[in-house]
Amino acid sequence: MSHRSALVAVSGVQLAAGLAGQVVALLRRRHYDVPFMTGSPDSVARDSLWFGTAFSAPVYMLGPQAWAIARLAAGPHQPARQVLRLLGTGMVGGYLAERLCRRRLTPGGFDPVETPIVAVGLAGSVAMAVLGRP
Repeated sequence: MSHRSALVAVSGVQLAAGLAGQVVALLRRRHYDVPFMTGSPDSVARDSLWFGTAFSAPVYMLGPQAWAIARLAAGPHQPARQVLRLLGTGMVGGYLAERLCRRRLTPGGFDPVETPIVAVGLAGSVAMAVLGRP
């Protein structure tokens, strides 16, 4: 598997985790909760557009990620690779800052639906950041 193909693959898996995180967060009303800001269970849908949810990046980040995956899948494209690297790097920080994500990654915080979404999303973000390097 080529370096580009690996980046496309892990970015696609990470995007799927982000979309699943959106759905689960909306259904379970899991608002974002980071050290410097906290959402509300009553505004998860609105907040998911600009601030994200407990389990996913904001919608405005998922769109460019989908574009970059499609563009890079079609052939080498430096700007698409850079977009995936920057998004992955930012999402690593987002997953680690999110209080419920950190809890879901501990043995006492295991949830059979939420924990796999968080684990795959975080691992995919790390892989995007690493594989997106020049």
